[in-house]
Amino acid sequence: MADDSRPRKDLPAWMTLPGSLIPSSPEDLQDAAEAPERVDPQEEPEDARFEEPVTEKPPHEAPGPELKPALEAILMVVDEPVREVTLAQVLERPTHEVAAALRELSAEYEASARGFDLRQVAGGWRYYSRPAYAPLVERFVRDGQQARLTQAALETLAVVAYRQPVSRARVAAVRGVSSDGVMRTLVARGLVEEAGTDPESQAVLYRTSSYFLERLGLNDVSELPELAPFLPDDVENIEETTK
Repeated sequence: MADDSRPRKDLPAWMTLPGSLIPSSPEDLQDAAEAPERVDPQEEPEDARFEEPVTEKPPHEAPGPELKPALEAILMVVDEPVREVTLAQVLERPTHEVAAALRELSAEYEASARGFDLRQVAGGWRYYSRPAYAPLVERFVRDGQQARLTQAALETLAVVAYRQPVSRARVAAVRGVSSDGVMRTLVARGLVEEAGTDPESQAVLYRTSSYFLERLGLNDVSELPELAPFLPDDVENIEETTK
């Protein structure tokens, strides 16, 4: 058999050297065919090199309430300005988001010429009637058909009239129930007004107003009917209990 180890004249010399691309014998060709294919790490498929790792998705969280409607619902029931940080704590939202939503609501009410405003006063936010409608609100509160005093308001007004000047705590002690809300109503209707503070407790004192006398047709509170005929016989014991 002819010797195949001699260099082939039809190929360059470097291709016939040991370790070149051309096998030196049929056995070498067979070994190369049976050998496992080796993959150069630098020649990995492009898709495999750039494939993103699979991460587990976080569990779905239920969406919270809409911020603006939630603010409106809370501010609708407050009777004094509420701070932004308090609203943020209740709604579990960042304070800066709550502040921005409040300002947007105020601007929306202003732009749509609503009958009320959302104002920032005394460090908090609260709804107020628009000043342009103040005469109508005053007419409704003072003379409207729905502006009649409730039984609780009448009781509170009677305590103020006969005990003035008197504090809210004293009124509550006489009635046996808190009268803060009723007192605010009487002040808003002009029947009761502030009369300084108590020197000892520094509590705000209240008295009846001139509008109260006008509505009852009196010149002075001394013209009020005597209370003694309407009191029970053990009034002294009641006085000691309420102190």
